[in-house]
Amino acid sequence: MDQENSSVDPRSGFNSVTRIFHSLRLPIDLPPEDTPMSAAAYSLSLRNNSQSPCPDSLALINSATGQRVSYSEFTRKTQSLTSYLRSVTGLSKGDTAFILSQNLVQVPILYFSLLSLGVVISPANPISTDSEISWLVRLCNPVIAFATSSTAHKLPTFRFKTILLDSPEFDSMTISPVQKLDRVEVCQSDLAAIMYSSGTTGKVKGATLTHRNLMAVVAVSCANRMKRESPDMLLYTVPYFHVFGLSYCLKSVALNEAQVVMERFDLRKMLRAVEEFRVTHVALAPPVVVRMAKSDVIDGYDLSSLEGVTSGGAPLGKDVIAAFVARFPSVVFVQGYGVTEAAGGMFITAGKEESLHWGSAGRLAGGFEAKIVDPDTGDHGLPPGSQGELWIKGPSIMKGYVGDPEATSATLVGADGTWLRTGDLCYIDKEGFLFVADRLKELIKYKGNQVPPAELEQLLQSHPEIVDAAVIPYPDEEAGEVPMAFVVRQPRSNLAGPEIMDFVAKQVAPYKKIRRVAFVTSIPKSAAGKILRKDLRKLLPPTSSRL
Repeated sequence: MDQENSSVDPRSGFNSVTRIFHSLRLPIDLPPEDTPMSAAAYSLSLRNNSQSPCPDSLALINSATGQRVSYSEFTRKTQSLTSYLRSVTGLSKGDTAFILSQNLVQVPILYFSLLSLGVVISPANPISTDSEISWLVRLCNPVIAFATSSTAHKLPTFRFKTILLDSPEFDSMTISPVQKLDRVEVCQSDLAAIMYSSGTTGKVKGATLTHRNLMAVVAVSCANRMKRESPDMLLYTVPYFHVFGLSYCLKSVALNEAQVVMERFDLRKMLRAVEEFRVTHVALAPPVVVRMAKSDVIDGYDLSSLEGVTSGGAPLGKDVIAAFVARFPSVVFVQGYGVTEAAGGMFITAGKEESLHWGSAGRLAGGFEAKIVDPDTGDHGLPPGSQGELWIKGPSIMKGYVGDPEATSATLVGADGTWLRTGDLCYIDKEGFLFVADRLKELIKYKGNQVPPAELEQLLQSHPEIVDAAVIPYPDEEAGEVPMAFVVRQPRSNLAGPEIMDFVAKQVAPYKKIRRVAFVTSIPKSAAGKILRKDLRKLLPPTSSRL
């Protein structure tokens, strides 16, 4: 065994010489980098190469109407749309398409078609304001847009027209004759998508992802899939316009999974869909996990088909996870960790045994490296158990931010610019499991002490009379900043500010105590479930209390 391998801890993956955490999982299987291949072609090839996939197995189901699309139909529709967009519309490799749509069964067909053509996809949140959309359009410079009848009015005029996904015109494009054209050669290094960061701390940025970046995330999912006799039935509550939804869309095709698509999230409709379509797995944003753990709405629904729930986007406290597991003892609950800039998940939880590490986002995926860096001293490569900023290196790391070289150079660091600074305060334990404390930029500085809002939020969420909560810094002349909580109470609850502050004070160090409380009807969050603290700062609390 060579010097480097002999220095790697077999439990945590930490190399005591390089001070880098290495993955202990099997390497992911990717084609040679110089092999021409789009992310769409890669996913389809994995499905076709799997053990006897049935051509008529289900690919997509509309949860509201029950409309079903088999994989044979999915392939035909994708090929027809690809041919039409190239021969009739005039799209060509390197063009960018702006997409403004809620979750529809048409979106995966559109994604696979555009990726096959080498057209860059740039999806955005359909509830974005006109000014927000103007900013995104300036960033990605699209030549065409795909929208719906409810979102098209927000868009400017493009070189090619805006095509409505929920129109007979689009349906006709997916069944049009396939023209005999030369195949478009898409390189793995070509730009595939511009995905927008959540903007929780500032202006939204566009992360540029290549086809190989997306392929790497699919390969991670394939390497860690659990063998089963029948295909998974996945319910999509996460949006396709988010990197979480895009990566799931690609990996579901690769793994021959059926996607149950919800146009808009509603807890009762989600539960009804699980019951009606015998859903086996659900991908949920953290706020939904909290509601399922606490809400009485789930009573009366048959959820016996549910085998697993995956959550990502924000940390969840052990108390919430314990409540969820107690309520759904036969469901395997797992968390993962990923960022837009890395096309999705880099730490994953594989199997029931790993899921027992509550609060952890799993272990490092195959093909990735990580290190923990002290944000104050800049000391690189802190050992297991030490808290610092998480840096990641691997095949899914973005090329950079579109039109923002300054932000790119601040985020992609190291001698060759291959290390991604995540901005997350984390530690990796002695068994290689990742735990996320908070966003570095969101730490509250109370008299020089660092207070992680997420820790306080998890405590607040464990209170039986609190539905949801968020904590932000409140300016204070003496302390600099004090923690202020925005709280959503259970219906008919009379819980008061002093009671909340006392509840937290009994469980934390004095400098972490909540000093102000405001009651609100909801917490503003991104599509991935991240708290939009910048929006909270704009709120004028209806009532508040101070200790």
